[in-house]
Amino acid sequence: MAQLSRLAFIGNSLPRRCGIATFTTDLQQAVAESDSTTDTCIVAMTDHGHTYDYPATVRLEVADDRIEDYVRTAEALNAGQFDVVSLQHEFGIFGGEAGSHIMALLSRLTMPVVTTLHTVLAEPTPAQRSVLNRIIGASSRVVVMAEKGRELLQAVYAVPAEKIDVIPHGIPDVAFVEPAAAKAKLGFAGRPVILTFGLLSPNKGIEVMIDAMPSILQGRADAVYVVLGATHPNLVRDQGEAYRESLAARVRDRGVEGHVVLLDQFVDRATLLEFIAMCDVYVTPYLNEAQMTSGTLAYSFGMGKAVVSTPYWHAQELLAEGRGILVPSGDAPAIGAAVAGLLNDDIRREAMRRRAYASSRSMTWARTAGRYLAVFEHARRGHRLRVIDRPDITVPTRDGFAPPEMQLGHFLSMCDDTGLFQHAVHSVPDRSHGYCVDDNARALLVACALNHPRELRLPEALTARLAAFVQHAWNPDTKRFRNFMGFDRRWLEASGSEDSHGRTLWALGECARSDASPSRRRWATALFAEALPTVEGFGSPRAWAFALLGLDGYCAVVPEDSLAERVRHDLAERLMSILAAVETRDWVWFEEGLAYDNARLSQALIVTGMATGSLGFVDAGLRTLHWLMALQTTPAGVFRPVGSDSFGDKRTAPRPFDQQPLEAAAAISACLAAWRADDDSEWKADAARAFAWFLGDNDLSLSLVDPDTGSCRDGLHPDRLNENRGGESVVSYLLGLSEIRRATRLSDGRAKFLPRLA
Repeated sequence: MAQLSRLAFIGNSLPRRCGIATFTTDLQQAVAESDSTTDTCIVAMTDHGHTYDYPATVRLEVADDRIEDYVRTAEALNAGQFDVVSLQHEFGIFGGEAGSHIMALLSRLTMPVVTTLHTVLAEPTPAQRSVLNRIIGASSRVVVMAEKGRELLQAVYAVPAEKIDVIPHGIPDVAFVEPAAAKAKLGFAGRPVILTFGLLSPNKGIEVMIDAMPSILQGRADAVYVVLGATHPNLVRDQGEAYRESLAARVRDRGVEGHVVLLDQFVDRATLLEFIAMCDVYVTPYLNEAQMTSGTLAYSFGMGKAVVSTPYWHAQELLAEGRGILVPSGDAPAIGAAVAGLLNDDIRREAMRRRAYASSRSMTWARTAGRYLAVFEHARRGHRLRVIDRPDITVPTRDGFAPPEMQLGHFLSMCDDTGLFQHAVHSVPDRSHGYCVDDNARALLVACALNHPRELRLPEALTARLAAFVQHAWNPDTKRFRNFMGFDRRWLEASGSEDSHGRTLWALGECARSDASPSRRRWATALFAEALPTVEGFGSPRAWAFALLGLDGYCAVVPEDSLAERVRHDLAERLMSILAAVETRDWVWFEEGLAYDNARLSQALIVTGMATGSLGFVDAGLRTLHWLMALQTTPAGVFRPVGSDSFGDKRTAPRPFDQQPLEAAAAISACLAAWRADDDSEWKADAARAFAWFLGDNDLSLSLVDPDTGSCRDGLHPDRLNENRGGESVVSYLLGLSEIRRATRLSDGRAKFLPRLA
């Protein structure tokens, strides 16, 4: 890490927020110890002159309510040519509404920022969401300390997965010791000790533990519960010490005086470690489930303590698989029974202690610092490359902007524990129309498309849910997929349409090739093989095309399946036959009229020809797609998809409305397949024009997409947008966006086709 020589840490300096202050200090010290060549700067947020003693080569102090201090600090960091800034973010540290003053600093920095989020809110206020989104946008990397944090960043804030790192809260690297020596030093020799540490406030659940003490004392009459920590300064400011006095009164009311000790004091790190060392059971009875990180829980766990906790987010992850005991929040009998059980079972308590200590070794500050240094270096190098490099391939749009970031907020809101809803009223899911396998199969295609290290992958639970919907749609009696399901989860038919069956095969074939889960890939492979033979009896050209797209994935995984190869060749030949029967010089198409998902027919022949080395298939696909895209491009060069009003018309120019996202997504995929096949850059331009339609490069010059949520309107009417944002529309946009983004990432976008076709 020698090239990473100057680091700046932005943290809090106030004892009343000592958790983040201690974390910043420990991280800075650990980095310095693991890489002695690194100079450090501490930027300490202060309030009314209070400071915290950070060791650092350079120290800068910022009055949290003075925006000019933030500006001055940014200038100092830039002048100091620091390599990376490590921002420790917690709500309440920075000035301005929702901490917005920090942006005056971040927006001026010339070096990359790595932000550690100590809290990720599942339900932020609009101001909190806005500020946090801006901080994330200004950050090269975002670090959270638990997997729940990653999940929320992706689901609530639509942060790309590749931007997130999970690094557990660091812990001191201390020996595994028995508590007797520390008990003797602190005056608790010979007594079973239960400990809770932290600033006192009602959300800590101390009352619940006090209520549990009588039951604990029935089995261990000499037990003592030590509550170490001053009252939260906000409570002191508003109420004085009324809360602490109420706890003392509760102790008296429960008759446990002498068995509950309320120590009103701040303690330094060394003293805290001594208190943790002396306890037999550490308890965190917090009442708020939405707590992402607890430094004292991490410290106690890392020192090999038996821990009893309520199931807030951090505790659920850290104490899983027998590494601690979880009890319901606010349940005094449960917490009493758990603590008493540990105090009275030395063997179990010792086993839990050793299990916790052993599993925590990867969390020591030295290991944590090493992981941070790797993230810092990655951010530094990536920042440098962004400054000096340009993408090898750009996908132009009429306004010249690069493709948007992947945002999944609306897509996630359109899913419930059954699957993806069909329709929405504006952006609100419409339960009255239930679900269909068509849209859930498309959603499974989205999951596969996002299985890329530089994309925001769907939550695993949601991908599994989409697969489960497809599995449930399979009707083994009819050998067909059902399509429509009511909101009450009752199927409305025994068999869906031929097209829905073909589209589901497409999703299964792609899932077999590129799903993130090996087990789910095997599932998709097996179900595809079972459902494929039915297609041989179909008469729908689109069903044939969708099945061919699925066969492209399936045959890549199971090349030895002779039945699949035969069906693939047969379906492609059927498309060739109907094209030969209909095509004229002026009407280069498979059917007498144009309908929906038109470009998929051309795409199916292109990808099949590329996979099988059949020049005739590729040529037919390119020829028909060229004709279709000419029809779908206005004289001004704007993409105009075949309108739904055209459906049923015979051999006439398509009508312009209503225009639907499905057609744009199909055109993007087909044109990029054509580009990979013959390396003509005009195909890439066609794909870009089709994508620009989503963003407002269309007949009405109106964007169909909300870039903050990823929602997509259902289409263009002659005079307005269709403001409803249903399942088909959002998956069409996400599929098109994923393909365009993939095209921009390619270092060499030319597909390597068979030599005889070159």
